[in-house]
Amino acid sequence: MRNNRTPIAAEGFPFIAIASLITLLLVLFAWKVAAALALGVTLFIVYFFRNPQRIIPGIDNAVAAPADGVIIYLGNAHEEHLDAEMLKISIFMSVFNVHVNRVPFTGRVLDVFRKSGKFLDARNERATFENEQSGIILETEKGVKLVFIQVAGLIARRIISYPRKGDMLRRGDRYGLIRFGSRVDIYLPKNIVLQVAVGEKTVAGETILGCLP
Repeated sequence: MRNNRTPIAAEGFPFIAIASLITLLLVLFAWKVAAALALGVTLFIVYFFRNPQRIIPGIDNAVAAPADGVIIYLGNAHEEHLDAEMLKISIFMSVFNVHVNRVPFTGRVLDVFRKSGKFLDARNERATFENEQSGIILETEKGVKLVFIQVAGLIARRIISYPRKGDMLRRGDRYGLIRFGSRVDIYLPKNIVLQVAVGEKTVAGETILGCLP
């Protein structure tokens, strides 16, 4: 997987380079106010693409949060790819959250899928069905299936996901990111023992959403 050792996600380098070049040109032309604004934008882009290290839970059956943000939905839902009733948790990421997404549980990728769509506000429940998205169906070594889906938002127009069908993923691995602000939906077995609630903040790779039986 990419970005395992870089403090800044590699996908941010082109944006940082362009913003830095514009800032430098404005400084050379002595346009102080514009240069200061451009510098602020450059620093924000660096901040947005930050890629911190995380302490992955050592509990074998723990499901880790796939994204930084706040839980905006938690409840039963029909997962169309598995055609099953599951527990759905939606995590909203603002532009101020870390946007590198992490694998919630160790397992093998059964399938990946992408869907073109709209760019509604990611906090709108319709976004689950209508927005552009990219998802992964994961099977644990005990045969439990999970689905986690990156959903584009009002500002986010680019979903990046590295895994391919057949890949073996480890809990806490970085598997992609979304530019700039969005949500991740994760579908879990209904018999999971929950440890979170709506409104709680999550840290990707660290926060335990629940434990599989």
